[in-house]
Amino acid sequence: MKTSAHPTPSAWNGAAAVGRVHALLGPTNTGKTHRAVERMLDFESGAIGLPLRLLAREVYDRVSERLGEQAVALITGEEKRVPPRARYFICTVEAMPPDLDVEFLAIDEIQLVANPERGHVFTERLLHWRGRVETWFLGADTIESLLREQLEHPTIARLPRLSRLTHAGQHSLRTLPRRSAVVAFGVQQVYELADLLRVRRGGAAVVLGALSPRVRNAQVALYQSGEVDFLVATDAIGMGLNLDIDHVALAADVKFDGFETRGLEDTELAQIVGRAGRYLRDGSFGTLAPLPELTPRMVERLQSHRFAPQRFAYYRNAQLDYASLAALLASLARRPTHPSLRFAPDADDVLTLRVLAKHPDVAALVSEPAHVERVWDVCRIPNYEKRMPEHQAERLLPLLTQLVQRGRLSADYVDSQVKRLERNDGDIHVLLDRLAAVRTWTYVSHQSGWLDDAASWRGRTRTLEDRLSDLLHERLLARFVVARTSPLIAAASRSVRPNEHHAFAKLAQLETFVDPAREAASSRDAWAERVISGDFGAFKLEPSGEIGFEGQRLARLAPGQSRLRPTLKLTLPDWLHPGARSRVERRLHAHLKDLVAYLFEPLSQVTRTLTGDARESAPLRGLVYQLEQGLGTVLRRQVAPQLEKLSATERTALATWQIELGRQTVFSREMLDAQRSVARAALTAAWERGPGGRSQIDAMPLESPAWPIALGLSRENCLAIGFVMLTRWAVRCDVLELLLNQPNIAARKRTDAAADEVRTLLGCSAADARAILNELPQARRSRRRRSRRGTASQPASDRSE
Repeated sequence: MKTSAHPTPSAWNGAAAVGRVHALLGPTNTGKTHRAVERMLDFESGAIGLPLRLLAREVYDRVSERLGEQAVALITGEEKRVPPRARYFICTVEAMPPDLDVEFLAIDEIQLVANPERGHVFTERLLHWRGRVETWFLGADTIESLLREQLEHPTIARLPRLSRLTHAGQHSLRTLPRRSAVVAFGVQQVYELADLLRVRRGGAAVVLGALSPRVRNAQVALYQSGEVDFLVATDAIGMGLNLDIDHVALAADVKFDGFETRGLEDTELAQIVGRAGRYLRDGSFGTLAPLPELTPRMVERLQSHRFAPQRFAYYRNAQLDYASLAALLASLARRPTHPSLRFAPDADDVLTLRVLAKHPDVAALVSEPAHVERVWDVCRIPNYEKRMPEHQAERLLPLLTQLVQRGRLSADYVDSQVKRLERNDGDIHVLLDRLAAVRTWTYVSHQSGWLDDAASWRGRTRTLEDRLSDLLHERLLARFVVARTSPLIAAASRSVRPNEHHAFAKLAQLETFVDPAREAASSRDAWAERVISGDFGAFKLEPSGEIGFEGQRLARLAPGQSRLRPTLKLTLPDWLHPGARSRVERRLHAHLKDLVAYLFEPLSQVTRTLTGDARESAPLRGLVYQLEQGLGTVLRRQVAPQLEKLSATERTALATWQIELGRQTVFSREMLDAQRSVARAALTAAWERGPGGRSQIDAMPLESPAWPIALGLSRENCLAIGFVMLTRWAVRCDVLELLLNQPNIAARKRTDAAADEVRTLLGCSAADARAILNELPQARRSRRRRSRRGTASQPASDRSE
């Protein structure tokens, strides 16, 4: 909601804030946008302004899938979906409706107030737009001092990056690691790099700001699915697009920003290289030869996310005077008085207005304030085709003339303009230009009152954009991606004798070529697809950490950051072609996440079923956390403080979900089942595995309830797989508690009857039963008995540990 319809420069510190104002700041990959969207959905109504239409569409898809399309509106320059009962508005910042009245409002990438071309729009939102109850501004750390200076009592939170960002130096195209994004600043350079990657590495997806959402999504899907391992993009990827990028390579360090060619600023570099790594996965960055390596000082800044604070915001007066064209230009030229505000350079709309204001036909046409306002509305049509101001003014003059004289655009005129774009011929450049022109007419069709039967025109331009998008995607595939049969032909070529290569090369050019090698490759591709689409149960996990599929070893768990976060050492077959290999790799990493989630499901159910104070109970959450760290088993003495503070409700919840509070241990009974026991053993073996690749867990008979302890096995790792280490024996925790609850054993009777009970329960020999019986911990003495002895010595049951 705007605080005033016509804000003035004095409102910089004077506008009364509506509701609470918060700022969520941090580098890339901190989850700021995700948190803002989740917070918005806590309110009955809300809006979020995003820096890119592609990001707005991504957020809209996510929210509408969750709530249904009737509850969510999407508003960008050329796309408006506003259901009658929409409660949440996902918009680009420029397209946010001025009459929004919502409880929650958020503006993403607020540091763009310093962008010469768009900054004045973000500044206007910062100064005057608020939600009724709560407002969030999201952005980089560099904006903090400016926000503290200009906002009245903001609550500012800083978020750390979720993953590390490391410098990887300079790469060539041949040494560039897979899952890399190469960033260039110019369409021609993007095409050249993509062409080179096609020849040398098999192909690349292309992401440009000029692409339609449909093309961009198709190109991203090409990369995300692993059909290609490289992405070539402009700095459009620096504004929050979520991609699985492991490495970002800069191919240039200068760009044309619409006004001049200049070097990249530190914060711009940070936004771009910060796309490397996603969520908890680390990423790297560097340069692409021949661009020299980044300076050590720049590397340190990018890795530590420390940059100079932002001291100013670009400003353009929003209180416009429509008395005449001269008055309108004068109001747009009004300069700010606050020292933190810098007058914004003339954008495309102002430059076009200056040209039209000098045109004799326009001067004769405009005779009243309503006409002046209409001139400004036409000048604000985005310059998608990047025309010079004079050419853009000439293009817009027929629209302006019709709107002023008739109040509507002629259907015949619009039909003639759209019809000339309804063609399928042309290369990539031609299709991009055609798509840009279509976007202009899509924007026009969304302007209120400009067209009769506007819905029909929107449908027509949308259909045309989709068709051109599909054609453009096909052209991009044909130019920048090696034909998908090439790995099959390569496999076949390796199977022929040297003197047959010439003949084979001719055959390989035939689309109808078929031979046994191709059929074998097709079978292998089908196998890869089964792996990629296989459900959780289709993968076989061994206690040693080996992961297999249909008898084929795929990976082995390896040490990671903790026992709960292992890594994968892949053992994929050599005959997988690069695209399939990459997709299988990602499926295995997804399976690893599913494996950990499956293991801890019994624990997550405990807190999920509680409500109210019980759900926020620190003792209960502390106990569950300890169980998670112990993979489902902890010693009772380690969690004694939490157990003493548990309420009856919390103890009931634990019992419901089979969390046993034993005499020696606390454990999850469900996490002792066969499948989860294998998962526990695999995670522990991976964590414990030494440099030689062997683990003591590998040789343990985990299916037995008790076994002799192997030399070198630690008590912690033994407990993590569900066993309590005594002196020379390890006994599974549930069996140990069962033994300690037997009357003869609990009374410390070292009789033949007690030994027989142990032998019966464990299925072991009489000699082993007696040995285990002698190692069982003693029952705790009562407090009264200890006090008589005048000692606070440790209970015997705990001394055994």
